Amino acid sequence: MSSRALRRLKGKQRGQEAVAIEELTLTGSPDEVAESEGDELNAAGVSPPPHGNGTNPKSKKNKGRKNICAILEMISDPEKNSADEDPENVEGNKSVETGHIDSKENSSQRPNEPAACVKKKKKKKKVKVKSENVQEVLVPDDNIDILLENMEQSNGLTLQNNCGTSDRRPVLHVEHRNLNPETELKRYFGSRAVLGDQRPRQRNRQFHRSTWMTSPKDSWPRFSRQGISMTLLESKDGIQYFTFEHGRDYQQVQFKFLDAVESMDPNNIVALLQLNPYHIDSMLQLSDVCRIQEDQEMARDLIERALYSFECVFHPVFSLTSGTCRLDYLRPENRAFYLALYKHMMFLEKRGCPRTALEYCKLILSLDPDSDPLCMLLLIDFLMLRSRQYQSLLQLYEDWEEHRNLSQLPNFAFSTALCHFLLSQQEDIEPEESDKAKHKADQMLQDALIMFPGVLMPLLDLCAVQPDATVTSHAFFGPSSQFGQPPALVELTALYVGRMYSLWREAHVMLWLEECVKEVLCRIDVKDPLVEDYQNKRKQRYQSAPRNIHRHVLLSEIKEATSNLPLEVTTQPMMGFDPLPPLDSVVSYTRPERQHVGASNESTLSLFLRSLLPNFNLQAGLRQEDDLEVARAGQELNQEVNRLMVAMRDMLANIRFQEPPREDQLRDEDEWD
Repeated sequence: MSSRALRRLKGKQRGQEAVAIEELTLTGSPDEVAESEGDELNAAGVSPPPHGNGTNPKSKKNKGRKNICAILEMISDPEKNSADEDPENVEGNKSVETGHIDSKENSSQRPNEPAACVKKKKKKKKVKVKSENVQEVLVPDDNIDILLENMEQSNGLTLQNNCGTSDRRPVLHVEHRNLNPETELKRYFGSRAVLGDQRPRQRNRQFHRSTWMTSPKDSWPRFSRQGISMTLLESKDGIQYFTFEHGRDYQQVQFKFLDAVESMDPNNIVALLQLNPYHIDSMLQLSDVCRIQEDQEMARDLIERALYSFECVFHPVFSLTSGTCRLDYLRPENRAFYLALYKHMMFLEKRGCPRTALEYCKLILSLDPDSDPLCMLLLIDFLMLRSRQYQSLLQLYEDWEEHRNLSQLPNFAFSTALCHFLLSQQEDIEPEESDKAKHKADQMLQDALIMFPGVLMPLLDLCAVQPDATVTSHAFFGPSSQFGQPPALVELTALYVGRMYSLWREAHVMLWLEECVKEVLCRIDVKDPLVEDYQNKRKQRYQSAPRNIHRHVLLSEIKEATSNLPLEVTTQPMMGFDPLPPLDSVVSYTRPERQHVGASNESTLSLFLRSLLPNFNLQAGLRQEDDLEVARAGQELNQEVNRLMVAMRDMLANIRFQEPPREDQLRDEDEWD
């Protein structure tokens, strides 16, 4: 049997046989061997022997040592391997190796060991130390969640908080992983229940860009830049101001979209979206149409596609989590991004992901925390209570109360009290802290009821709770308290009650509310000076709500709140792609004037009846001389109408009515019979 067959039977391959050290021989030239021997003898302080034809045993021995050293350099030291495998001895190995290298540098070289071996060992040990450091850095980053958290902590949210401290996270801290609803659903139901047996299909698979806010779907059309971009306007005091811009082609599509909206036909928007699958306003408007038609899946898909198109055109410096990026709501190009985020947030809340919805709420508020165009402060407390972020709610109230007067809003006055009460009911809290939180909750709820007495009766009505007779008959909580409120306060109260009543209907919460109401009635009867003080504040404030509150009420679609909107808001046309735009908008481009043909959309009969009027003029609408096509079409239509008019007049003129027969003609006919 051949040697090749024997190697196959033994499971070996060619070149894996053990190499004997005695078989190692030097294959260099005689001159190189002589030079190496001379160098070694010089290093040892011995003069080299004269050259001769005879063989020298020392030269053979040194030659064997040199070759063995060269081979052993390619083989790792078992002690070094064991040090690499044991991460606890990394520091000890470093110190030992460093001392070994220093001693090598200070001492003279051994006579029997060449200098090249020492240099190579030094280099190898230095590289080994670096590799161990890299392993130490990479060990804690195996978990992707920890890696993302470290990145966010390194970036930091530099949003200005007056009362914030450096040892805790800012109030509006946004995390990338919490922007994905699957993270929250996995926490509730497990990854297997959420993902299931989802396996991406490799055939006909669309390759989309990975984004933070949405997960692209294979059913979406391939993204191509439609003419929208993001520009950095300025950077001031560590804050970057950005804006979206529409290109010339995108502006033309926007004009067609406005025409489709004015036609009041959703099919025109669908046709426009088929030609331009990533037009933002078309997706926002069509999403509202699908939601009204109870097609929630399609409505949510359109909003996600709008967010995907926005994120694909982000500026390289723009960050969702830094807290230093601003977008001005006064610019119409930026409003679509705000609205897409808000609608996506509401879909997530209805889907049962309040933690993810809270993250988007903080993101919207961080884009413009000063003006707050969508008034997210009226919603953030609800999402924090839903997601059980009690400490975050109290931190927000403490940090922003001084400069934003959050206690003057009914939602924060009642929600902070409810937050303290829920903290006192937790099982893992100590009894002393529980009593302290309960006392704080009682005090804050009593103050809230005295400041906003109009909240109690509508709240009990929505919770299907019949109040006590002493409460309904009392003048402070009776019908007079409902009719004597300022209009802005009525709007805020109705908004809070319509949104938060589901959190107050719990049995233990209702018992706590009943206790506080009885205590408030006692304070009113003894004429607490705080009651009169709050009554004067209610009369002076809340006379008119700002425009952003009206916009928030319209977007919330809470019936109790929308019914209390003033007439100047309800009489305006409501567009889903731009609800209640600011009065001082910054317009970058204007829509050209449309060419109206007076009776182009009228029927033939209406044209004919209107043509009988003496002042009839088919071209009564505005017509510009440079638009020849529209003028030519109007002339042709006018000629056709004129022909129709002439034909109708001839027909009316040729109509002959048959005269009734006379009596003498009837007699003649009878005689003939």
